[in-house]
Amino acid sequence: MATEPIETGTRLEAQPGLVRGLGGLAAAAIVVGTMIGTGIFLKPSEMAAEGRSASVVFAAWIAGGLLSLFGAISYAELGAAIPEAGGEYAYLRRGFGPMWGFLFGWMHSIVGRPASAAAIAAGLLRFCAFLTPAIAAPLYVFHLHLPFFPQQDSQFAFTWAQPLAVGSLIGMTLINYLGVKFGGHVQVVLTFLKVSAVLAVIGVGFAVAHGSAANFHPLWSAAIGWGTFGGFLAALAASLWAYDGWEDLNLVGSEVRDPARNIPRALVGGVLFVTAVFILFNAVCFYALPFGAVARSQHVASDVVESFAGHGAALWITLAMMISALGTLNSSILSGARVDYAMARDGIFFRFAAAVHPKFRTPGNALIFQCAMASILALTGTFEDLTSLFVFATWIFYGLAVVSLFRLRRTDPHLARPYRAWGYPVLPGLFVAGALALTVSLWVARPVRSTIGLALILLGLLFYRYWQRKLLPTAVQ
Repeated sequence: MATEPIETGTRLEAQPGLVRGLGGLAAAAIVVGTMIGTGIFLKPSEMAAEGRSASVVFAAWIAGGLLSLFGAISYAELGAAIPEAGGEYAYLRRGFGPMWGFLFGWMHSIVGRPASAAAIAAGLLRFCAFLTPAIAAPLYVFHLHLPFFPQQDSQFAFTWAQPLAVGSLIGMTLINYLGVKFGGHVQVVLTFLKVSAVLAVIGVGFAVAHGSAANFHPLWSAAIGWGTFGGFLAALAASLWAYDGWEDLNLVGSEVRDPARNIPRALVGGVLFVTAVFILFNAVCFYALPFGAVARSQHVASDVVESFAGHGAALWITLAMMISALGTLNSSILSGARVDYAMARDGIFFRFAAAVHPKFRTPGNALIFQCAMASILALTGTFEDLTSLFVFATWIFYGLAVVSLFRLRRTDPHLARPYRAWGYPVLPGLFVAGALALTVSLWVARPVRSTIGLALILLGLLFYRYWQRKLLPTAVQ
């Protein structure tokens, strides 16, 4: 059994290492399976409400797909050259130094991945509420009053959805605790089922729905101005939640077989496939339902199917969407805990997260920690709040990771690069510019939530200094 050293005080203890148990099919399933999840079924209505015209909505989907493709092309080079656990953590650490790698890992472990997993679980329970409305019925309503932000006063309704979301997080964590091969096989099956469901809606929708091209009205905005641009940016941010997941494969780079070949193929091919599916799915939505109905819908995919196939078919497609959400949740949990593990292994995170289960060969403690953080957010946040927090926090570091690609090209020209980013430096540069524009627009649109997220990220610097001090005596010895 392969082992790797884990630093504990002044000596090294051998711990079992991670195993390369993910083949090409499982790698592609992680990319496609994470991207096709809750977002495509829930975000079209939010995008219609924000964009206010079909052309703005489709422009946001196309721009989001292009940004994701440019990012995937860049990440393919990084993943093939540095196939290590932790993805961006490894790239930023190597490109800019340990502190930058730590900041990504801290954000990912404390804010990013817990918010993502909690949002996916919240989306899953929204689907369940279509079948059993009592799940969404408020059990208790908390009234929140913010003294310095009176306009932000709101209320928080506690429902059965929150604890049930925690249950789904625990269940999927257990699956991935039992082995990466098992988790990978589950991912392949769930991805096949969800892709089949989405393609069925697209095919049957165009063939059977008594829709009309008039439903795309308004096709164009009444007037082009800052309001239209602001609506486009808001719709783009929503689309990027749906597209998110292409980068998850890099987090398990040390567990992918033949990473030089499988990582680039899975990333680029997966993003192209999902972009086409998303655009076609939205076309079905606007063909089957009037634009205004899509903007008002809480279960847009179910409502679309019900419009041309009846309530019974809508129930079946809702079950398929629940399977889709489970697949995304499984992929998110499988990949996310590897960052906690990688940092703890390097001595700059909570030490218990470095343990690898001796039998299952998975980062079991890191999975448990991730589940606990996600469960806290699932109990205290809503789907929209969690997704916006996630996009703001993570896209800062997606952009920085691609900047590290530029830096490594200059500072480490002899690094083996089995795959080189196509279109360099233009396409990676466009991705960095897009990431910057997105984060600034989210800050302007949601200053309170974004500031809290940034404060939590910067709080990590205090922990980094503490862990670095603990490492110094060991380094001297």
